[in-house]
Amino acid sequence: MDDMNSRQLARTWPFKRYKAFERELRDAAATWFSQKGLAAHTKMRYCLKSLENWPQNIICNEVAEYIRQEHERNLGKDSFPLHKYLHHGLSSQAMVFNLVGPLIVKKDLEPLHVIFEEAGIPWPTGDVTAGFEYDDRAVFNEDSGQPTSIDLAISGEETGRIFIEAKLVEREFGGCSVFSGGDCDGRNPVLYGLEGCYLYHIRRKYWERMNEFGFGETALGSGPICPFISYYQFFREALFALKKDGYFVLLHDERNPTFLKVSMDGKESGSWPFLMESVPAEYANRIGRVTIQQLVSAIDESGRHHDWIDEFKQKYGIA
Repeated sequence: MDDMNSRQLARTWPFKRYKAFERELRDAAATWFSQKGLAAHTKMRYCLKSLENWPQNIICNEVAEYIRQEHERNLGKDSFPLHKYLHHGLSSQAMVFNLVGPLIVKKDLEPLHVIFEEAGIPWPTGDVTAGFEYDDRAVFNEDSGQPTSIDLAISGEETGRIFIEAKLVEREFGGCSVFSGGDCDGRNPVLYGLEGCYLYHIRRKYWERMNEFGFGETALGSGPICPFISYYQFFREALFALKKDGYFVLLHDERNPTFLKVSMDGKESGSWPFLMESVPAEYANRIGRVTIQQLVSAIDESGRHHDWIDEFKQKYGIA
């Protein structure tokens, strides 16, 4: 390869490029909206015309009604937020509503049970329920603003709740807005002093939880650069789950190279294996991942949801 130029070398990259993955999903969403005769954005055919049309982005009418009722029931509580891009065909919130919502309204969580068991995540005991947008302000002392909210929580009668973060086309785990807003120089306050961290100053307990569970002692947690800069969401949600005596699970699209890439010889790379290196060994079995495709297969194999799962596969371009 020494005599190749950069363009030729680019074609030898062994992994799928992110832009190709995103293009596939955009095309699938645009086709689905068109076939349904729905009004789409003039320049982005994979997005509905306006946010108020978000129910049209939901496959099952009974799921859209369930979401509407849950949102209205929580108005004024800063909980169960509907994302401002819920009308977007590539919205992760819409995706998880479409994939898990029918299981909730039909009271059939067994496909989730199957894939979590395969991933080594214990299923809660007793009467098991699932709900979207779980939060608890006390965990991080988030006494104002939007608290840390988990996309989906599966609960039983005892400890062991499963907290799930859903990702579709995201390119990251979500960074710290204080840094992106220009109020932080990016240095790790563990090394340079907590008094320099705005979040610590307003008495958020993010760093307290990092220390409580030993994340601050890992290579990333103790390095010169603050781990919250690029991975704020991962640490908040993983620590949230641990503080609640639960499990944290990433639900992601296996085609998205951001989170996981596997080489021909089986070596894994991507943000997920990198971040797992920052999880103390004693908590590694309480943090895991499953894919959208695994759940789709489990739903297919159950034989109980052919009224909507085929349309889900069409909407998201899943073969």
